[in-house]
Amino acid sequence: HVQLVESGGDSVQAGGSLRLSCVASGVTKSRYCLGWFRQSPGKQREGVAALFTDGGRTYYADSVKGRFTISVDNAKNTLYLQMNSLKPEDTAMYVCAAAVARGGGCNVQPSQYNAWGQGTQVTVS
Repeated sequence: HVQLVESGGDSVQAGGSLRLSCVASGVTKSRYCLGWFRQSPGKQREGVAALFTDGGRTYYADSVKGRFTISVDNAKNTLYLQMNSLKPEDTAMYVCAAAVARGGGCNVQPSQYNAWGQGTQVTVS
């Protein structure tokens, strides 16, 4: 049973940076897709970034490429999302998610993931 707990959300000015963390427990297999998603009121959940634990390949939504970086510290069982050059449109609840990898890679489609955290709020003004 995978449990995910996010932290690091805050209110920042446009152009600023934040690093989100997601501590994972119950991750017992070696091949997982770990992802960050975001959701704003009235909008659908949007995939932001994903990481394939078997090899470390990363995936990003076009809207965050070059600004966000996903990474994992296996010793700490923690997934990170470094967010730079933040824009007001990045304002959302950010949620981390996990799924056992079924194939040779991952994507940022919410339907692929079956374990979700509660989220941490990011507000950019």
